[in-house]
Amino acid sequence: MEVKNLKIVGSEEWCAFNQLKIPAIRARIDSGAKTSSIQATEIKLIKKNDEDWVNFVVYPLQRNNNIKVLCSSKLIDKRSIKGSFGISEERLIIKEPVTIGEDTFDIELSLANRNTMEFKMLIGREALSNRYLINPAAKQLQKTYSKKESSAKYKSDSKKGIN
Repeated sequence: MEVKNLKIVGSEEWCAFNQLKIPAIRARIDSGAKTSSIQATEIKLIKKNDEDWVNFVVYPLQRNNNIKVLCSSKLIDKRSIKGSFGISEERLIIKEPVTIGEDTFDIELSLANRNTMEFKMLIGREALSNRYLINPAAKQLQKTYSKKESSAKYKSDSKKGIN
């Protein structure tokens, strides 16, 4: 088996979803989860040009409910996904480009209520496969932001009506 030069990520990394207007969200890296998921509330299915879309709200920063982002994405699937407590639930699936460090690529995301979880975002093994190796002892190897820096990314966007 040929091993190509893969980048290394820590147990948590900052990422961005530019099309969703989410410039910074800290994610837990979880090779035990197949599908990535993002915290989503106020989920509403809509029709747009005869296609199924979903509108939802993301509170992207941990322990900060003052910043919320209104998102819209094309629905690609509905799947039964087993959550962290072993209980399966049907979740809506979207596909969006994510940026981790300098790399941008498409990933599938399940929309989940992660309000009780420490991280608002979870990156699963499908997104990591053939891209990254995980160093569980390290954190934020690709990019790092302080609490002030991550909040400032949203304040600059508030003029655009995002918050």
